[in-house]
Amino acid sequence: MNFSFTVAAALVLNSSIAMASDASTEVSAEKAFATAVAEYDIPGLIVGVTQNGQHSFYATGLASREEQRPVTPDTLFELGSISKIFNVTLAALAEEHGQLSLSDSVSQHLGVLEGTAFGGLTLMDLATHNSGGLPLQVPDDAKTTDDLIAWLADWQPAQPGARSYSNISIGLLGHVTAQAMNQSFAAAVQARLLPLLGMTNTWIDVPATATPDYAFGYDRDTNAPIRVNPGVLADEAYGIKSSARDMLRLLDAQMDQSGLPDDLAAAIVQTQRPQRRTDSFEQAMIWERYPLPIDLQQMIKGNSTDFILNAQPASAVDPASGKNGDVILSKTGATNGFGAYVAVIPSRQLGIVVLANRNFPNEARVTATYHLIEQLLLP
Repeated sequence: MNFSFTVAAALVLNSSIAMASDASTEVSAEKAFATAVAEYDIPGLIVGVTQNGQHSFYATGLASREEQRPVTPDTLFELGSISKIFNVTLAALAEEHGQLSLSDSVSQHLGVLEGTAFGGLTLMDLATHNSGGLPLQVPDDAKTTDDLIAWLADWQPAQPGARSYSNISIGLLGHVTAQAMNQSFAAAVQARLLPLLGMTNTWIDVPATATPDYAFGYDRDTNAPIRVNPGVLADEAYGIKSSARDMLRLLDAQMDQSGLPDDLAAAIVQTQRPQRRTDSFEQAMIWERYPLPIDLQQMIKGNSTDFILNAQPASAVDPASGKNGDVILSKTGATNGFGAYVAVIPSRQLGIVVLANRNFPNEARVTATYHLIEQLLLP
């Protein structure tokens, strides 16, 4: 089945798509992910689906092989870079409260970088990977945020105008946002943002009361149980843990802001607007926007190692041109022991979250989710 045809037909030609039942959704998810689970020996996986406001889940395997603890909708998984969605939403929320402007330069908030290449970037540049050549990871010899800022004082963009996926830029955005809010990033997310989203089982620092629900990840090479080892700006770039049940609340908010506080609703809309265009997708604030109809190979390319590790040509687009009814919003995330993916089609009120305690390839995550969407949008 060709998803580009199916979704085009679903969105344009067919105005009455029946919502899949919980049972049929579970069967479709099992079928879509069976190959990946077997091929990559995924210890535990859960797929959460929100469709027209109804939630359903498909769970398989174990959150902990040692404890023989099964995966449930409330199992906590490391989100990896999906954490960046919370980062930019918090920044947009801070803008709504007049605590910063996304058009501010970095040096307006980090004065020590006045006159430097990094200091000349805007906060929106940080939110959209528009740095022109930043590496993916914080340099090994930067042991603190101050060390990193000192390193950035001498940094020069190798490819100005290029999109460069980086934990550094998004991490500094979170740092600046928290500074503007006069609290730590963890406190700002945990106490201000998550309650607005109705997310009660999502954490940066997992408390003792939630530890029994925290899955172990499993190393791809050794199969040893592992969890994330925090580094500089880890909270801001890849530090959030959440459950499938809670993540569906996030996806619901991406699709329908009508029941949200006005400031949060405006912030979410801001994060979804396109800002830059690559040859595979439009880059919004962390969200990657694929226009429909879409071909699977285009989505695989946009989630490839090349797009993660290498600078990509990108051009500016008019944010007002974005029409969420015509796109899939998506984001991958991983830590050493976990792999995750979220995809949202606002026009069909369909959102999917995939959480696994194995960092299996992006290609497999995207492919399985793509085929699940095909099944869920059958006329």
